[in-house]
Amino acid sequence: MEASITAVSSSPSHLLHRAGQFAEDLFTRAVGDLGVTARQYVVLLAVDELDHPSQTILCEVTGIDRSTMADIVRRLVSRGFLTRRRTRDDARMYAVRMTSEGERILKEVRPIAQKVDGAVVKCLTVTECETFNRLLQKLVSQSDASPVAQDKVA
Repeated sequence: MEASITAVSSSPSHLLHRAGQFAEDLFTRAVGDLGVTARQYVVLLAVDELDHPSQTILCEVTGIDRSTMADIVRRLVSRGFLTRRRTRDDARMYAVRMTSEGERILKEVRPIAQKVDGAVVKCLTVTECETFNRLLQKLVSQSDASPVAQDKVA
């Protein structure tokens, strides 16, 4: 007997959450003993692409909240993947840099993450995948422009 609850199975919020769980699980299993989480990987990617970003900039680029970002950066620093220093302009702000060990782990994890991305959407056609990515980007843009916390949902 296959159970189905229409309200649950048709809820975009719930379906996005389930898809996120699926992607996180695939990433965690694929990365294995390297022990880098999907969010840590995204932060390493952002640091690699930006010129000594502040944690605030990393929050803006990744969409990760400030307290979670502070924890992720702290963990990456303790593992020797990043360094952070107070900025000259604002002593309250940290500038983050990649270490050689961070570059090494990023180089190792990047192809794994790319395979995981492919596995996440393997049931989609190329056209569906392009549409799916475009729709996800649209949802993320909407959340960046108008966070639910600021726009009360009626």
